[in-house]
Amino acid sequence: MEGYKILIADDEPDILDILSYNLIKEGYHVITAKDGDEAIEKANQERPHLIILDMMMPKKTGVQVCQVLRAQTAFKDTLIMFLTALNDESTQIRGLETGADDYVSKPVSPKVLSSRVAALLRRIHKEDSKSIKAGTITIDPEKFVVQNGEKEIILAKKEFELLYLLALKPGRVFLRNEILNAIWGNDVIVGDRTIDVHIRKIRQKLEMDCITTVKGVGYKFEV
Repeated sequence: MEGYKILIADDEPDILDILSYNLIKEGYHVITAKDGDEAIEKANQERPHLIILDMMMPKKTGVQVCQVLRAQTAFKDTLIMFLTALNDESTQIRGLETGADDYVSKPVSPKVLSSRVAALLRRIHKEDSKSIKAGTITIDPEKFVVQNGEKEIILAKKEFELLYLLALKPGRVFLRNEILNAIWGNDVIVGDRTIDVHIRKIRQKLEMDCITTVKGVGYKFEV
């Protein structure tokens, strides 16, 4: 499945299974490692968008893994999150000073973790923003402008973000959960109906049916 690639490193098999299951459900491609050395090896092989590290692992700790990776140019900007039972202030500070982008304490609910993951990955989405030209539609994320031919279309912020997400990969079906995490994250609690309403408004404002509903699955952008 297409989507962001996440590496999870933890020496507890149950934790790896639970995290992998829930993140795969959200549409992510998940790779796992059971110790620090394997985490470094998998990171170099797979080049994930996000690396989730346990602090206390065999062979190399999470901090040591983070230090090794941050010393490499290839991982200078890779997102790194610590997920650990060590939640004292000094350990958190050390983890963040090592170069981590986020620090999450165990235990954490799958829903909360998914929201934190989505929030981090939205950074990549913003950094990779580029204008999209599809048929008569032009989407400019820097100016926050959508044009259909010569006509400028005014979209609300979430409508614009939703259209841009789908238009990034024409023809690809985006799952409902994937859309919710990418666009709304943990800002507010929303349901499937929220997506339906936004899709309907986008179609009305563009005056064209460029977003196809895949019943029971999600949506895709087509022109």
